[in-house]
Amino acid sequence: MNKKLSIFAFTILFSLHASAVSVIYKYQNLAENISHPWGIAAIDENNILFTELTGALRIIEDGVLSPEIISGVPNVLFAGQAGLSDIVLDPNFANNQKLYLSFSSPDKYEKTNTLEVISAKLDSKKLIEIKTIFKAAPSRDTAAHYGARMAFLKDGTLLITSGDGFNYREQAQYLDNHFGKIIRINTDGSIPEDNPFVNDDDALSEIWSYGHRNPQGIVVIDGVVYENEHGPMGGDELNIVQPSKNYGWPAITYGKDYSGATISPFTKKEGLEQPIKYWVPSIAPSGMVFYNGSMFPEWKNSLLISALVPGDVRRIKIEDSFSNKEEILFSDLGRVRDIEVSPDGSLILATDGPNGKLIRVIRKN
Repeated sequence: MNKKLSIFAFTILFSLHASAVSVIYKYQNLAENISHPWGIAAIDENNILFTELTGALRIIEDGVLSPEIISGVPNVLFAGQAGLSDIVLDPNFANNQKLYLSFSSPDKYEKTNTLEVISAKLDSKKLIEIKTIFKAAPSRDTAAHYGARMAFLKDGTLLITSGDGFNYREQAQYLDNHFGKIIRINTDGSIPEDNPFVNDDDALSEIWSYGHRNPQGIVVIDGVVYENEHGPMGGDELNIVQPSKNYGWPAITYGKDYSGATISPFTKKEGLEQPIKYWVPSIAPSGMVFYNGSMFPEWKNSLLISALVPGDVRRIKIEDSFSNKEEILFSDLGRVRDIEVSPDGSLILATDGPNGKLIRVIRKN
């Protein structure tokens, strides 16, 4: 068969295969033309809070985007990757209306900035009882690699991912700073007595794990902490994170610098943890959830990881022995910044950029 006929035959077979695949979902637009949506928290299936990186906290009420912005959000630096980032609801939100926000906090003269986390109470369309419970140190003069994702452990303590600040990557290996760390605190900002480094005079007591680059997704499943993070050019990672462990950045990596230069000649070293999965080339993982809903039983017991490059969601089944297989979902939406599971089992996606959308994914039939 000549080359032209071979290509034609392949195209026909591919088309037939693609048409035979049944799409089980459809999209519903919840909000359009929103500015850089970043974090999502579903109160219930029809009431959804979300952040815009530009500094606005918004709400969809009874399925409709409220034009009124929730007041009380502190001053936020919006520049580069800096801005109003993640939102999580307190485990007892139904009773106490408490939530947590992470954001890029400018200093007094806006020459440096850092990652800050506050707790607050939602009172109608305003935040009250606002308290800073974490502020990363030292400050940085960059507007990149904040991490800024949050998740609760079963004991009610809060995990916060803190990125390496891009220009401070070597600091991820040292315990006297917050660059490239996962932090564990109580919700009042105090430090749990059983944190791994509380008795180490050379370490910050709130550090839970270290050697991270830019952790953009974190989820806790039956006490197991899964975390994803951006590599440089290649080398994005999915990790199971344990307290006190060193995840290697930048001493080991499966990626290269953006110039093509070698960051480290090593992908493995004794005493440094290996990812359970890595991506070369990069997919730029962003949000992450565990799906165990009823609307899509085919996706139960899976991690769903939103990704920015080229833009999709990766489904990875969690089994007794971890599977390295993945399924690509929703590859027609562009860059997907975050993903949330609604209580009804539908999914809520945030697409990235100045004209972002919130999209609900529901079952087609």
